[in-house]
Amino acid sequence: MNLEQLRGFVEVAQTSHFTRAAERLHVAQPTLSRQVATLESELGVDLFHRTRGNVALTAAGERLLPLARRMLTDAETARSEMAELAGLQRGRVRLGATPTLCTSLVAEVLAEFHERHPGIHIEILERGSRSLIEALVDGALDLALIVTSVSSGAARAVLEREPVLSERLVVVSSAAQPDPFAGQDAVTLRRLAATPQIVFPENYDLRVAVDAALARAELTPAIAVEGAEMDAALRFAERGLGVAVVPAMVAVDRPALRVAPLADPSLARTVSVARRTDMAPTHAGAALRALIREVADRLAVPGTETSRLVSRVAG
Repeated sequence: MNLEQLRGFVEVAQTSHFTRAAERLHVAQPTLSRQVATLESELGVDLFHRTRGNVALTAAGERLLPLARRMLTDAETARSEMAELAGLQRGRVRLGATPTLCTSLVAEVLAEFHERHPGIHIEILERGSRSLIEALVDGALDLALIVTSVSSGAARAVLEREPVLSERLVVVSSAAQPDPFAGQDAVTLRRLAATPQIVFPENYDLRVAVDAALARAELTPAIAVEGAEMDAALRFAERGLGVAVVPAMVAVDRPALRVAPLADPSLARTVSVARRTDMAPTHAGAALRALIREVADRLAVPGTETSRLVSRVAG
């Protein structure tokens, strides 16, 4: 007994006709007749009453039919599960992320993903949110982790975007030097503008959001260093060259930095997983997306180091 014989038997039972069953199975009618005859011979019973122009199940055929259907279903389930397992043993995921997320959330996610699925090859594209959206739309990425600053408007041109974290912006300064914001629970925009800052390039979404907030308040910032990328800005702040406005997650596990929240609640950003809905996700891509949500949930757990400044976005 084999699956082809059972499949042929079930199709003949459903159509009550050998020729129509053969057409639906895309096999020759004599071939299907031989398969069923062989199955009957192996089982030692007749499965069909054969009369001119009509085929009907015998009592044995009626008993076998639900068993055959269950066996074919089990075989398909086994095939699907093995295919999924193979999909997580090898393959590729193309993930885009912003520079700030690559140094925080992405690093955490990829470390766990590699431990769980070491055979999956991950390609990283590190760009700003606008460039990542373009790459996603062009089909160059499977997933993109993008950020939306509340003050800069919603990201556009993404077919599906799932928010996973809401993250406040914070001000970091050197822990080895006097606190420039001593006595303040949160840093006001006026106090921030009066303190020498390390600022990012003008095309940074983060820089755009902070500049817009200062402009609305009719404030001009004191700039100490301009044009630094994230890693450099953090190191400059550690050395006391100025303060920097950064996402909360970036400042975690940096004992050389002092962290203070901003008083303006609009200075926050939403981290989202974006993908094209017209591209079917691979098993590996779906697993990576699920892990991103899992890590985001952990970061937002009350009582953890980041939970005061990071919260889970309700799905």
